[in-house]
Amino acid sequence: MKKSERQMLPAFFAMAAPAMLIYLFIIAYPIIYSVWLSFTDFNPNRGGAWNFVGLLQYKTMFSDPNFWHALKNNLIVVAVSVFGQIPIGFILAYLLYRKMVRGVNFFQTIVFLPNFLSTIVIGTMWKRLFQADGPVSVLIQKTTGDPTAQFEMMLHPNTVMIPIGFALIWIYTGLYMIIFLANLQKINASLIEVAKIDGATEGQIFRKVIVPLLSGTILVSTVLAIAGSLRGFDLIFSITTQGLQRNNAMVLPIFMYQTAFQNYANEMRFAYGAAISNAIVLISLVLIAFSRMISRKTDY
Repeated sequence: MKKSERQMLPAFFAMAAPAMLIYLFIIAYPIIYSVWLSFTDFNPNRGGAWNFVGLLQYKTMFSDPNFWHALKNNLIVVAVSVFGQIPIGFILAYLLYRKMVRGVNFFQTIVFLPNFLSTIVIGTMWKRLFQADGPVSVLIQKTTGDPTAQFEMMLHPNTVMIPIGFALIWIYTGLYMIIFLANLQKINASLIEVAKIDGATEGQIFRKVIVPLLSGTILVSTVLAIAGSLRGFDLIFSITTQGLQRNNAMVLPIFMYQTAFQNYANEMRFAYGAAISNAIVLISLVLIAFSRMISRKTDY
């Protein structure tokens, strides 16, 4: 290292220290503490007394049917995000880029509008739609002629994620549309013109030119979708009512919240909740690594 560079080190560390301290106390410390907590029997009812118990919390988690129910629902949310939001957002962005719709600015604003609203507000709105006396039930009653008919998907564990999936697509598709549209506008227009001169159809241009050029954007969007799906809490929490609906639609963040902060009968609720939160992070990393592997296998 040159003498001039060594002289600059104190100034470098002085400028980096505040950000490093903030990272250590806000990001690194909670992560390390959560991992440590999950290997103990930390008991808030005994003044925080704890003992090292190894993998006990994880064994309890894997034998808990609520964990597997929440994981199944979370994987459904991931599937809706990766195979619903991203493809639809990509197609809408392509339609706008190629000016295949009228009123491009208006269309773009309407699709992206839900991202300007609070997730709690959106969840409350969709919750009102699905209530027993809500617009969906009223529509079913008028369509079937049965005044007692109700929208019952939210009451069954096998169907509750269907309406929630529609809500997720409605909210977040606009975000991916903007991401893809911004990257489409960076593409050299001459590439598309050359493909058209060579006789390529619109579908061939999309598959053979556009998709390979935006493979990196697709991968980044997939990572964002997976990470967002596994830590999503507020929308599903606000769209469901406490009790049957929320239990049917339980995802891992809600399961962790209910375990750590509502299940007072469990003396090790904080340690168990920490184990669940660590499982969420691990599952996210596995799915992201899998998506990257798929991307390399497909040469994108």
